[in-house]
Amino acid sequence: MNSYLAASTGADFTNWIRSSGLEIVLLIVGVMLFSRAVTFVRDRITRKIDAGFRSSDSLVRSEAAKHRHALAQVITWVVLSITYFLVGLEVLKRLGFELGGLIAPAAVLGAALGFGAQRIVQDLLAGFFLITERQYGYGDVVRIAVTGSANDAEGTVEDVTLRITTLRSADGEVITVPNGQIVKVINLSKDWARAAIDVPVPATADINKVNEILHDVGAKAFADRKLKSLLLDEPTVMGVEDLTVNQMNIKMVARTLPGKQFEVGRELRVRVAAALRREGISENT
Repeated sequence: MNSYLAASTGADFTNWIRSSGLEIVLLIVGVMLFSRAVTFVRDRITRKIDAGFRSSDSLVRSEAAKHRHALAQVITWVVLSITYFLVGLEVLKRLGFELGGLIAPAAVLGAALGFGAQRIVQDLLAGFFLITERQYGYGDVVRIAVTGSANDAEGTVEDVTLRITTLRSADGEVITVPNGQIVKVINLSKDWARAAIDVPVPATADINKVNEILHDVGAKAFADRKLKSLLLDEPTVMGVEDLTVNQMNIKMVARTLPGKQFEVGRELRVRVAAALRREGISENT
């Protein structure tokens, strides 16, 4: 009797392996191959976008290119998430679970998880609006105010999904921000940017002379072939912004291509410092 049961059990297991077991293996292998294929297509699309940017004469990515790059990442994430979910259901069916009988327990479990998953749903909804409203995209330099954090997250956008945004800071650190915790986004590389320079000079300096020097620096910078490609117009002198007993600050601003304000600002500071030094004007004079 025992030998008969053992033989029957062995036969049933063999039949299950040949039918449902084989189907489970094929499903798992299939989803792995599909995942690799989708990732390959995504990488090929993003490489094509990046190659088009590098081979063009533009100095910064267009808004359309950044949006396409972000969309490729988001669509890939959504497609793979749905695929994994559907394949998981099929595997459960072949393991003998009756999905119809799981509806009631799933409803209770879903209600319980709903309270704990509110933040995930919030992240997904926030990510959806971030993408559709084109608030930022791959390659943008952004400053993000995060709920519960005293310091803003700042860096270059490296990855955007419906749930998280990944930044690379100037120090090379990778910053991951859940989209639902984003309070405010400052995009430092959208359409155009502004380099603002505070020029400290002694309170006794001739303000007209200093303005002439700064105007001359701005004109020469705009005439420089290297800087002119980054500037949208000639840098302007805004005038005295701050005044103390010993010092006054004169603000100089320049409209630049998006993301180039830091490079332009550094170059203008060098030129302003050299020009003031040549005229014998310095902060310590």
